[in-house]
Amino acid sequence: MTSPISRRATLFVVCTAHFLMPFMMSAVGIALPVIGLEFAASARQLGLIETAYVLSASIFLLAMGRLGDIHGRKRIFEIGIVVFTLAGGLLSQAWSVEAMIGLRLLQGMGGAMVMATTNAIVVSVFPAQERGKALGISVASVYAGISCGPFIGGYLVTHFGWRWLFYICVPLGLITFLVSRRKLRGDWADAAGEPFDLRGSLVYAAAILLLIAGASQLDQGRWAWGLAAAGVLGLLHFLHLESRTAHPLLNVSLLRENRIFALSNLAALLNYAATFGLTFFMSLYLQYVKGMNAHQAGTVLIIQPIVQTLFSPLCGKLADRYPASQVATLGMGLCAVGLGIAATLDAVSPLALIMAMLGLLGLGFALFSSPNTSVIMGSVAPRHLGVASGLSATMRTLGMMTSMTIITVIFSVLMAGEPVTAATQDAFLRSMTWALLTFCALCLLGILCSLGRIRK
Repeated sequence: MTSPISRRATLFVVCTAHFLMPFMMSAVGIALPVIGLEFAASARQLGLIETAYVLSASIFLLAMGRLGDIHGRKRIFEIGIVVFTLAGGLLSQAWSVEAMIGLRLLQGMGGAMVMATTNAIVVSVFPAQERGKALGISVASVYAGISCGPFIGGYLVTHFGWRWLFYICVPLGLITFLVSRRKLRGDWADAAGEPFDLRGSLVYAAAILLLIAGASQLDQGRWAWGLAAAGVLGLLHFLHLESRTAHPLLNVSLLRENRIFALSNLAALLNYAATFGLTFFMSLYLQYVKGMNAHQAGTVLIIQPIVQTLFSPLCGKLADRYPASQVATLGMGLCAVGLGIAATLDAVSPLALIMAMLGLLGLGFALFSSPNTSVIMGSVAPRHLGVASGLSATMRTLGMMTSMTIITVIFSVLMAGEPVTAATQDAFLRSMTWALLTFCALCLLGILCSLGRIRK
């Protein structure tokens, strides 16, 4: 058994990486209005800066998780940190919005290598009776990164410019890499020697690309609908291939035969799809509608992730003491209420209501995330923990991608590619309302998934 010192060191490395990834994502979100002004970017292009990262992570996550099982999770983790940091350095020198979108794709690939291995490393090191607590701490570090992103990012953007967000990515990534080299013990190549499913990974990547390329331009005509339909068919073909492959990228039997595992992953997908886009909308809303600068908006937005950071370790412990599925269902319900309140915001909504809504969503997501992850990990045999970890992370990134795709589609329909300005404020508010109502409906579907596994 791994020594307690090794467990603490491993958790420290995982938490460091978990802090860095969302820090860069949330910091970029608060900088979008300034980036859009410099490059004269449309609302759709601003959405693509966020979507490109999540799309890339979604494409590569399954493949990187499998490569980690074959070649060692520590190796893939460290390569991912290097790619992520290198892309951040290049983003600091971006010369156009198109260049930013392309470099965010590269950064997303590095992020996928990290996200595909961190949870698998935690569950490989910690025994079952400590897993909920460890996952709660690691989730808290994610929210700490989200918390610091808008606050520190808003300060940097306001006083130094948006490029400083990517300048600081380099030393943060370097520190994470050096700590990993010195402190992360073990390799965890449980599938060493097995072949990699290249065909499955290519089919999956093509299907995701087709789906998003079509869904983000549905207002452009039948060809876009055709691309989206081809993407859906591609995903179905991918599942068929995986069910007939000896060493698949995704073990389909877990989804087909384990009802609790399948419903818990679906609940995670719906929750992330419903909540991820909120920060994007609130950043634009606070700056364009309420007239705040980036630093002021970041100070308000920090409320949600601070609540998540404070309560996530406690919720992880609750998942060890009480039925985790019930705790997660309560969290999903609070998220639905918070999104319903957010959908009512307009140009004269009081700041107190906005702050209360963000706090409620923070508590709801803290109650959902750690317990739901514990349900996923506890619903499979030990030999499938790596697969469960990778698929859980995939649901997170697919949910984020779905959230930004919904936003992109709604912007395309209601704003016709126009930038967010004072002249288009009414169209922006309509877009935000419809998107948040859609997100609230997704949360309600997630509650049904949670109720289904509780009956089980």
